[in-house]
Amino acid sequence: MNHTNAGAQHETAQVHATALVEAGATIGAEVRIGPFCHVGSAVVLGDGVELKSHVAVAGKTSIGPRTRIFPFASIGHEPQDLKYHGEESVLLIGSDCTIREGVTMNPGTDGGGLKTVVGDHCTLLANSHVAHDCIVGDHVILSNNVMLAGHTSIGEYVIMGGGSAVHQFVRIGAHAFVGGLAGVENDVIPYGMALGNRAGLAGLNLVGLRRRGFSRESIHDLRRAYRLLFAAEGTLKERLADVAIEFETHPQVHEILDFIHAGGDRALCMPRGSKDTSS
Repeated sequence: MNHTNAGAQHETAQVHATALVEAGATIGAEVRIGPFCHVGSAVVLGDGVELKSHVAVAGKTSIGPRTRIFPFASIGHEPQDLKYHGEESVLLIGSDCTIREGVTMNPGTDGGGLKTVVGDHCTLLANSHVAHDCIVGDHVILSNNVMLAGHTSIGEYVIMGGGSAVHQFVRIGAHAFVGGLAGVENDVIPYGMALGNRAGLAGLNLVGLRRRGFSRESIHDLRRAYRLLFAAEGTLKERLADVAIEFETHPQVHEILDFIHAGGDRALCMPRGSKDTSS
């Protein structure tokens, strides 16, 4: 195979002789495209992107600067959704991401806004999957074999343990941690920790909070707010109101409250043994 220079390839790009870059693709400065890669005609590769080898990038996919993609990743091919009928949709990948071997990422569908988005500085380890219409925030880590079903929303700094799976339409709040092999079928609050199959809320992601420099005072307040929110007394609605008053000026607590109030298509992931007292 020979690569095609369509006039949109920067002069400093390096394209291996066995790679195929279709006419129409936009290739930025210092891009490196290794052996046996295939880049589709509507693909945009930002400056410094590296495709190691045997990487297939298709569709209207845009990859941000300095993102590295490893062998046998399939990026931007049509969604695995039986309701998809060829509508034009996009996959947007941010800058400085690491996408390891065998990762699959699909663009959006008409039923989900026609776009899938992955933020900056994300790490997707081997064989992880980002389905159609997912929105993934910055600094997210998907460990090996993580599966995100369609329409899921993953907040910034979330860490997904190996082999975990997220049900379609689930929201996982910023700074949350999901344990390995967890099956997440309900929304996980920001800063929360979800474990098990099916996953239950198991407290706060205290390790992550400390690593990211949250103060001891902030962590103490978050722990107290968590205990109040998921106490046995009263309804969740009543507890939300009480916590909002007690922590009126605490931004992280209100991030959790806003997440719960916003709601979604799935129920809220709760601690094991807790009662559904939302009304």
